[in-house]
Amino acid sequence: MTSTTSRLLLLLSLLQTRRDWPGALLADRLEISHRTVRRDVDRLREMGYSIHAMKGPDGGYRLDAGTELPPLLFDDDQVIALTVALQAATVTGAGIEEAAVRALTTMRQVMPARLRHRLDALTFTTIPTRAGDAVTDPVSPAVLIALSTAIRAREVLRFDYASRQPGDTEPTPTPPRRVEPHHLVSSSGRWYLVAWDLDRGDWRIFRADRVAPRTPSGPRFTPRELPGGNVRDYVSARFTGSDRANSWPCRGTVILGLPATAVLPFAGDGIVEDLGPDRCRYEVGSWSWVALAASLGRFDTTIEVVGPPELSAAFGHLAERYAVTASASGRG
Repeated sequence: MTSTTSRLLLLLSLLQTRRDWPGALLADRLEISHRTVRRDVDRLREMGYSIHAMKGPDGGYRLDAGTELPPLLFDDDQVIALTVALQAATVTGAGIEEAAVRALTTMRQVMPARLRHRLDALTFTTIPTRAGDAVTDPVSPAVLIALSTAIRAREVLRFDYASRQPGDTEPTPTPPRRVEPHHLVSSSGRWYLVAWDLDRGDWRIFRADRVAPRTPSGPRFTPRELPGGNVRDYVSARFTGSDRANSWPCRGTVILGLPATAVLPFAGDGIVEDLGPDRCRYEVGSWSWVALAASLGRFDTTIEVVGPPELSAAFGHLAERYAVTASASGRG
Protein backbone atom coordinates (compact mmCIF):
# COMPACT_ATOMS: atom_id res chain seq x y z
CA MET A 1 0.00 0.00 0.00
CA THR A 2 1.55 3.31 -1.07
CA SER A 3 1.22 6.45 1.04
CA THR A 4 -1.20 9.21 0.08
CA THR A 5 1.70 11.51 -0.86
CA SER A 6 3.32 8.88 -3.09
CA ARG A 7 -0.02 8.12 -4.71
CA LEU A 8 -0.66 11.81 -5.42
CA LEU A 9 2.75 12.19 -7.03
CA LEU A 10 2.12 9.13 -9.19
CA LEU A 11 -1.33 10.41 -10.16
CA LEU A 12 0.14 13.78 -11.12
CA SER A 13 2.85 12.06 -13.14
CA LEU A 14 0.26 9.98 -15.02
CA LEU A 15 -1.88 13.02 -15.79
CA GLN A 16 1.18 14.72 -17.32
CA THR A 17 1.96 11.83 -19.68
CA ARG A 18 -1.19 11.98 -21.82
CA ARG A 19 -3.99 14.39 -22.62
CA ASP A 20 -7.01 12.45 -21.33
CA TRP A 21 -7.24 9.74 -18.70
CA PRO A 22 -10.42 7.66 -18.23
CA GLY A 23 -11.26 7.38 -14.53
CA ALA A 24 -11.41 3.59 -14.70
CA LEU A 25 -7.93 3.39 -16.22
CA LEU A 26 -6.49 5.67 -13.55
CA ALA A 27 -8.06 3.56 -10.83
CA ASP A 28 -6.61 0.43 -12.41
CA ARG A 29 -3.12 1.90 -12.78
CA LEU A 30 -3.09 3.19 -9.20
CA GLU A 31 -4.80 0.09 -7.83
CA ILE A 32 -7.40 2.17 -5.99
CA SER A 33 -11.15 2.68 -6.21
CA HIS A 34 -12.94 5.25 -8.41
CA ARG A 35 -13.93 7.11 -5.26
CA THR A 36 -10.30 7.38 -4.13
CA VAL A 37 -9.35 8.72 -7.57
CA ARG A 38 -11.96 11.47 -7.18
CA ARG A 39 -10.67 12.36 -3.71
CA ASP A 40 -7.06 12.45 -4.91
CA VAL A 41 -8.00 14.69 -7.85
CA ASP A 42 -9.71 17.05 -5.39
CA ARG A 43 -6.53 17.14 -3.28
CA LEU A 44 -4.43 18.08 -6.32
CA ARG A 45 -6.90 20.83 -7.17
CA GLU A 46 -6.53 22.21 -3.64
CA MET A 47 -2.77 22.35 -4.22
CA GLY A 48 -3.31 24.54 -7.28
CA TYR A 49 -3.32 22.07 -10.16
CA SER A 50 -6.02 22.69 -12.76
CA ILE A 51 -7.64 19.31 -13.47
CA HIS A 52 -10.70 19.18 -15.72
CA ALA A 53 -13.28 16.41 -15.19
CA MET A 54 -14.68 15.02 -18.44
CA LYS A 55 -18.29 13.89 -18.59
CA GLY A 56 -19.60 10.88 -20.45
CA PRO A 57 -20.16 7.17 -19.96
CA ASP A 58 -16.49 6.55 -19.14
CA GLY A 59 -15.69 9.87 -17.51
CA GLY A 60 -12.10 10.91 -17.00
CA TYR A 61 -9.67 13.67 -16.16
CA ARG A 62 -7.36 16.08 -17.96
CA LEU A 63 -4.54 18.16 -16.51
CA ASP A 64 -5.03 21.60 -18.04
CA ALA A 65 -2.04 23.77 -18.95
CA GLY A 66 -1.68 26.70 -16.58
CA THR A 67 0.15 29.98 -16.67
CA GLU A 68 2.35 28.96 -13.75
CA LEU A 69 3.07 25.96 -11.58
CA PRO A 70 1.84 25.79 -7.99
CA PRO A 71 4.47 25.83 -5.22
CA LEU A 72 6.57 22.67 -5.09
CA LEU A 73 6.35 20.74 -1.84
CA PHE A 74 9.95 20.36 -0.71
CA ASP A 75 11.28 20.40 2.82
CA ASP A 76 14.54 22.21 3.63
CA ASP A 77 16.76 19.13 3.24
CA GLN A 78 15.20 18.36 -0.16
CA VAL A 79 15.86 21.94 -1.29
CA ILE A 80 19.53 21.56 -0.35
CA ALA A 81 19.75 18.16 -2.07
CA LEU A 82 18.21 19.47 -5.30
CA THR A 83 20.38 22.58 -5.29
CA VAL A 84 23.57 20.57 -4.80
CA ALA A 85 22.62 18.03 -7.46
CA LEU A 86 21.62 20.58 -10.10
CA GLN A 87 24.59 22.88 -9.51
CA ALA A 88 26.97 19.91 -9.61
CA ALA A 89 25.37 18.71 -12.85
CA THR A 90 26.70 21.78 -14.65
CA VAL A 91 30.20 20.23 -14.82
CA THR A 92 29.39 16.57 -15.39
CA GLY A 93 30.27 16.71 -19.07
CA ALA A 94 27.19 14.61 -19.80
CA GLY A 95 25.60 17.21 -22.06
CA ILE A 96 23.00 18.25 -19.49
CA GLU A 97 24.66 21.44 -18.28
CA GLU A 98 22.20 23.86 -19.88
CA ALA A 99 19.22 21.73 -18.87
CA ALA A 100 20.46 21.67 -15.26
CA VAL A 101 20.71 25.46 -15.18
CA ARG A 102 17.20 25.80 -16.60
CA ALA A 103 15.84 23.24 -14.13
CA LEU A 104 17.42 25.10 -11.22
CA THR A 105 15.93 28.37 -12.47
CA THR A 106 12.49 26.82 -12.93
CA MET A 107 12.57 25.22 -9.50
CA ARG A 108 13.49 28.53 -7.90
CA GLN A 109 10.62 30.36 -9.60
CA VAL A 110 7.92 28.04 -8.27
CA MET A 111 9.18 27.79 -4.70
CA PRO A 112 7.65 29.64 -1.75
CA ALA A 113 9.71 32.65 -0.68
CA ARG A 114 11.12 30.99 2.46
CA LEU A 115 12.52 28.01 0.57
CA ARG A 116 13.70 30.24 -2.26
CA HIS A 117 15.88 32.09 0.24
CA ARG A 118 17.34 28.78 1.39
CA LEU A 119 18.14 27.84 -2.18
CA ASP A 120 19.73 31.21 -2.96
CA ALA A 121 21.92 30.93 0.13
CA LEU A 122 23.64 27.79 -1.15
CA THR A 123 26.03 28.60 -3.97
CA PHE A 124 29.28 26.78 -4.67
CA THR A 125 31.80 25.84 -7.34
CA THR A 126 32.19 22.24 -8.50
CA ILE A 127 35.55 20.85 -9.60
CA PRO A 128 35.50 17.65 -11.69
CA THR A 129 36.56 14.43 -9.99
CA ARG A 130 40.29 13.76 -9.79
CA ALA A 131 41.65 10.23 -10.02
CA GLY A 132 42.56 8.69 -6.68
CA ASP A 133 40.48 11.02 -4.54
CA ALA A 134 38.86 9.55 -1.46
CA VAL A 135 35.44 10.43 -0.15
CA THR A 136 35.38 11.72 3.43
CA ASP A 137 32.69 12.12 6.04
CA PRO A 138 29.60 13.97 4.80
CA VAL A 139 29.08 17.62 5.69
CA SER A 140 26.04 18.73 7.63
CA PRO A 141 23.57 20.68 5.44
CA ALA A 142 23.42 23.26 8.23
CA VAL A 143 27.17 23.85 7.89
CA LEU A 144 26.92 24.26 4.11
CA ILE A 145 24.11 26.78 4.55
CA ALA A 146 26.06 28.68 7.22
CA LEU A 147 29.20 28.88 5.07
CA SER A 148 27.35 29.88 1.92
CA THR A 149 25.27 32.46 3.80
CA ALA A 150 28.42 34.09 5.20
CA ILE A 151 29.93 34.17 1.70
CA ARG A 152 26.81 35.75 0.25
CA ALA A 153 26.53 38.32 3.07
CA ARG A 154 30.28 39.07 2.91
CA GLU A 155 30.57 38.67 6.67
CA VAL A 156 33.67 37.55 8.58
CA LEU A 157 33.22 33.93 9.60
CA ARG A 158 34.33 32.55 12.96
CA PHE A 159 34.64 28.81 13.38
CA ASP A 160 36.38 25.98 15.19
CA TYR A 161 38.49 23.79 12.95
CA ALA A 162 39.70 20.24 13.48
CA SER A 163 43.03 19.94 11.67
CA ARG A 164 44.75 16.66 10.81
CA GLN A 165 48.53 16.42 10.45
CA PRO A 166 50.39 13.53 8.76
CA GLY A 167 50.35 10.53 11.09
CA ASP A 168 47.33 11.70 13.09
CA THR A 169 44.57 9.14 13.48
CA GLU A 170 42.01 11.72 14.57
CA PRO A 171 41.57 15.44 13.76
CA THR A 172 43.14 17.77 16.33
CA PRO A 173 41.17 20.85 17.48
CA THR A 174 42.89 24.16 16.73
CA PRO A 175 42.27 27.69 18.06
CA PRO A 176 39.18 29.42 16.60
CA ARG A 177 39.72 30.82 13.12
CA ARG A 178 38.62 34.18 11.69
CA VAL A 179 38.34 34.32 7.93
CA GLU A 180 36.81 36.26 5.08
CA PRO A 181 34.89 33.48 3.27
CA HIS A 182 34.97 33.71 -0.51
CA HIS A 183 33.93 30.45 -2.16
CA LEU A 184 32.39 27.10 -1.32
CA VAL A 185 33.83 24.32 -3.50
CA SER A 186 32.76 20.72 -4.08
CA SER A 187 35.23 18.20 -5.49
CA SER A 188 35.21 14.41 -5.49
CA GLY A 189 32.83 14.03 -2.56
CA ARG A 190 34.59 16.64 -0.44
CA TRP A 191 33.55 20.19 0.40
CA TYR A 192 36.04 23.03 0.83
CA LEU A 193 35.87 26.62 2.01
CA VAL A 194 38.21 29.03 0.22
CA ALA A 195 38.87 32.00 2.51
CA TRP A 196 41.31 34.73 3.46
CA ASP A 197 42.67 33.87 6.91
CA LEU A 198 42.74 37.13 8.89
CA ASP A 199 45.16 35.85 11.54
CA ARG A 200 47.65 34.39 9.04
CA GLY A 201 47.26 37.03 6.36
CA ASP A 202 47.02 34.52 3.53
CA TRP A 203 44.59 32.44 1.49
CA ARG A 204 43.59 29.09 2.97
CA ILE A 205 41.47 26.12 1.89
CA PHE A 206 39.54 24.46 4.72
CA ARG A 207 37.79 21.08 4.73
CA ALA A 208 34.13 21.89 5.33
CA ASP A 209 33.50 18.64 7.22
CA ARG A 210 35.96 19.85 9.87
CA VAL A 211 34.39 23.30 10.25
CA ALA A 212 32.09 24.16 13.17
CA PRO A 213 30.74 27.70 12.59
CA ARG A 214 30.38 30.03 15.54
CA THR A 215 27.68 32.64 15.99
CA PRO A 216 27.27 35.47 15.60
CA SER A 217 29.28 36.18 12.47
CA GLY A 218 31.72 39.07 12.30
CA PRO A 219 31.62 42.41 10.48
CA ARG A 220 31.11 42.81 6.75
CA PHE A 221 34.17 42.95 4.49
CA THR A 222 35.10 43.97 0.96
CA PRO A 223 36.05 40.82 -0.99
CA ARG A 224 39.69 40.48 -1.99
CA GLU A 225 40.67 39.26 -5.44
CA LEU A 226 41.51 35.58 -5.51
CA PRO A 227 44.94 34.80 -7.07
CA GLY A 228 44.34 34.27 -10.76
CA GLY A 229 40.74 35.42 -10.42
CA ASN A 230 39.22 31.96 -11.03
CA VAL A 231 38.31 29.81 -8.03
CA ARG A 232 38.24 26.53 -10.00
CA ASP A 233 41.77 27.09 -11.38
CA TYR A 234 43.06 28.30 -8.02
CA VAL A 235 41.80 25.31 -6.04
CA SER A 236 42.86 22.84 -8.74
CA ALA A 237 46.34 24.35 -8.66
CA ARG A 238 46.52 24.01 -4.86
CA PHE A 239 45.42 20.37 -5.15
CA THR A 240 48.43 19.75 -7.40
CA GLY A 241 50.76 21.60 -5.00
CA SER A 242 51.26 24.55 -7.33
CA ASP A 243 50.88 28.26 -6.74
CA ARG A 244 50.32 28.81 -10.45
CA ALA A 245 47.02 28.49 -12.23
CA ASN A 246 46.05 24.83 -12.32
CA SER A 247 49.46 23.42 -13.25
CA TRP A 248 51.88 20.99 -11.62
CA PRO A 249 54.86 22.64 -9.90
CA CYS A 250 57.21 20.01 -11.37
CA ARG A 251 56.88 19.03 -15.02
CA GLY A 252 59.29 16.96 -17.07
CA THR A 253 59.69 15.12 -20.36
CA VAL A 254 61.02 11.61 -20.95
CA ILE A 255 61.25 9.08 -23.79
CA LEU A 256 59.77 5.72 -22.89
CA GLY A 257 60.63 2.42 -24.58
CA LEU A 258 56.97 1.69 -25.22
CA PRO A 259 54.57 2.45 -28.07
CA ALA A 260 52.28 5.43 -27.55
CA THR A 261 49.25 3.13 -27.54
CA ALA A 262 50.59 1.38 -24.42
CA VAL A 263 51.17 4.66 -22.55
CA LEU A 264 48.02 6.59 -23.50
CA PRO A 265 45.62 4.65 -21.21
CA PHE A 266 47.77 5.62 -18.21
CA ALA A 267 48.84 9.10 -19.32
CA GLY A 268 46.35 11.03 -17.18
CA ASP A 269 46.83 14.73 -17.92
CA GLY A 270 50.20 14.07 -19.57
CA ILE A 271 51.02 14.55 -23.25
CA VAL A 272 52.07 11.53 -25.33
CA GLU A 273 53.86 11.85 -28.70
CA ASP A 274 54.32 8.83 -30.94
CA LEU A 275 57.98 8.28 -31.95
CA GLY A 276 57.60 4.94 -33.68
CA PRO A 277 56.51 1.37 -32.94
CA ASP A 278 58.53 1.05 -29.71
CA ARG A 279 59.14 4.63 -28.45
CA CYS A 280 57.13 7.65 -27.37
CA ARG A 281 57.74 11.03 -25.78
CA TYR A 282 55.83 11.64 -22.55
CA GLU A 283 55.44 15.03 -20.83
CA VAL A 284 53.79 14.97 -17.42
CA GLY A 285 53.77 16.75 -14.06
CA SER A 286 53.65 16.04 -10.33
CA TRP A 287 53.91 17.83 -6.99
CA SER A 288 57.63 17.00 -6.59
CA TRP A 289 60.50 15.80 -8.76
CA VAL A 290 60.94 12.60 -6.76
CA ALA A 291 57.21 11.87 -6.99
CA LEU A 292 57.37 12.44 -10.75
CA ALA A 293 60.35 10.10 -11.17
CA ALA A 294 58.66 7.43 -9.04
CA SER A 295 55.44 7.66 -11.06
CA LEU A 296 57.33 7.17 -14.31
CA GLY A 297 58.83 3.95 -12.96
CA ARG A 298 55.41 2.28 -13.15
CA PHE A 299 55.81 1.86 -16.92
CA ASP A 300 58.51 -0.81 -16.33
CA THR A 301 60.59 0.12 -19.38
CA THR A 302 63.67 2.09 -20.39
CA ILE A 303 63.42 5.79 -19.53
CA GLU A 304 65.48 8.53 -21.18
CA VAL A 305 65.17 11.92 -19.47
CA VAL A 306 64.80 14.79 -21.93
CA GLY A 307 64.60 17.37 -19.17
CA PRO A 308 64.84 19.24 -16.96
CA PRO A 309 67.98 18.39 -14.91
CA GLU A 310 65.91 18.25 -11.70
CA LEU A 311 64.14 15.16 -13.03
CA SER A 312 67.44 13.43 -13.75
CA ALA A 313 68.60 14.24 -10.21
CA ALA A 314 65.37 12.82 -8.81
CA PHE A 315 66.00 9.48 -10.54
CA GLY A 316 69.44 9.49 -8.88
CA HIS A 317 67.91 10.06 -5.44
CA LEU A 318 65.46 7.23 -6.01
CA ALA A 319 68.21 4.90 -7.16
CA GLU A 320 70.15 5.54 -3.94
CA ARG A 321 67.07 4.94 -1.80
CA TYR A 322 66.14 1.74 -3.62
CA ALA A 323 69.73 0.46 -3.40
CA VAL A 324 69.71 0.97 0.38
CA THR A 325 66.34 -0.76 0.66
CA ALA A 326 67.48 -3.69 -1.47
CA SER A 327 70.68 -4.06 0.56
CA ALA A 328 68.78 -4.03 3.85
CA SER A 329 66.31 -6.59 2.54
CA GLY A 330 69.13 -8.85 1.42
CA ARG A 331 70.70 -8.83 4.88
CA GLY A 332 67.36 -9.70 6.45
